[in-house]
Amino acid sequence: MSVLKINEENFENEVLKSEEMVLIDFYADWCGPCKMMSPIIDEIAEEMEGKVKVGKVNVDDNQQLAIKYNVMSIPTIIIYKNGMPVKSFVGLRDKNEILDSLK
Repeated sequence: MSVLKINEENFENEVLKSEEMVLIDFYADWCGPCKMMSPIIDEIAEEMEGKVKVGKVNVDDNQQLAIKYNVMSIPTIIIYKNGMPVKSFVGLRDKNEILDSLK
């Protein structure tokens, strides 16, 4: 399963109303560390298919979401469970550290 493009229009349905856990990568196209994080996010999406929904939010296009979830630095990864943020990571992270948080 590929990574979902999440925006202000589909955030409620895809994230807040999701039955499964959701991992959202808040990023920007111009952000170097975000580009380095992107393949890791793609691998997590593949490995966790059917267990965790994985999406990306472009903070430049979706500033209200970034403000609502206090995204001050990017990349920021937030894990949602039952519509609530339960864990967040700021900056480049190790894939295993993120996977451990999803278990």
